[in-house]
Amino acid sequence: MCVVKTSQNRLHVAKLIIDLKGEFILKHKSIIITGGIIGLLSVLLVKLGNPDNMGICVACFIRDIAGALGLHRVGVVQYIRPEIIGFIIGAMIISLINKEFRARGGSSPFIRFILGFFVMIGALVFLGCPLRLILRLASGDLNAILGLVGFTAGILIGTHFLRKGFTLGRNYSQSKANGFILPIISIGLLMFLVAKPAFIFFSETGPAAAHAPMLIALGVGLVVGVLAQQSRMCLAGGIRDVFLIKDPHLLIGFTSIFVIALVANSFWGFFNFSFIDQPIAHTDALWNFLGMSLTGFASILLGGCPLRQTIVAGEGDTDAAITFMGLVTGAAFAHNFSLAATPSGVGFNGKFAVILGIIVVLGIATTNIKSMKKLK
Repeated sequence: MCVVKTSQNRLHVAKLIIDLKGEFILKHKSIIITGGIIGLLSVLLVKLGNPDNMGICVACFIRDIAGALGLHRVGVVQYIRPEIIGFIIGAMIISLINKEFRARGGSSPFIRFILGFFVMIGALVFLGCPLRLILRLASGDLNAILGLVGFTAGILIGTHFLRKGFTLGRNYSQSKANGFILPIISIGLLMFLVAKPAFIFFSETGPAAAHAPMLIALGVGLVVGVLAQQSRMCLAGGIRDVFLIKDPHLLIGFTSIFVIALVANSFWGFFNFSFIDQPIAHTDALWNFLGMSLTGFASILLGGCPLRQTIVAGEGDTDAAITFMGLVTGAAFAHNFSLAATPSGVGFNGKFAVILGIIVVLGIATTNIKSMKKLK
């Protein structure tokens, strides 16, 4: 009799586990599918010509665009990346279709510019944005573990200030024309990419010389732009939500990116489980940690990582567009003043810039705390 009862209990527990798993998958199905598509497309871009471990990297691609426009003159990182254009235009199109496009801004724009600047500095010391961090992990780059730990630490610090009442203030509705400025600039960049005028720079060697065919890269950018806009995909936001409101939804999306990219990398032979000999990466653990700590901290104060800021800018948010311009300026400074890391490590200028960035972002966090009574 006891044996029968025990078997029934086990069957009941097994059924309960299956039901819970099914309910979990159904609840998060859209973000799981979205993450899987982005993970697959990212590795596919590498297969079609993008640099290894850099199927998609918002920070690196913005840096390449800054170089193409002559904002820095490092010859190996100059190319108008159509993926970034696709992110912005894709987000704009889907937000217009769904009536979510809304021109708004005025929430501490200059502070957002500064935060965007230092998000880029941290990312280029690590050599990758949060999305590339996950893609590097999925290709076996163990240096990205230090980056992920640092990114999480920065987010935890930022979340602490959110709990204390940090705010950059509310934004306000603006004329619709304001929201279209960055998408129009993106279309202009696409025209430059197609026409290749003499005043635009294109790398002949190095990471920027490696790229997937333009139309495919643009198409992937459009798809990712649509998916990221619909899903609100953001790694910084995902980690923040786990700690702040115990909601794993956004983080599940990045877990899906990791799993599918890991499978795709293994299938195509891109997986290399090691600290050393990783493409466009360095092994300086402390500065991998601190660089992404700065990026995570500043991203939380902004309300999103570089991918999220780019997508929101496509929705008409001029504060996000100002942040995007901060990212561009940070990329230009990083290469004009030797702040960015190289595969051989991080120079003195880069280390100084990260420490300065942490101090500045800490100052912004502490001076923009409003009492919770005032917030209500």
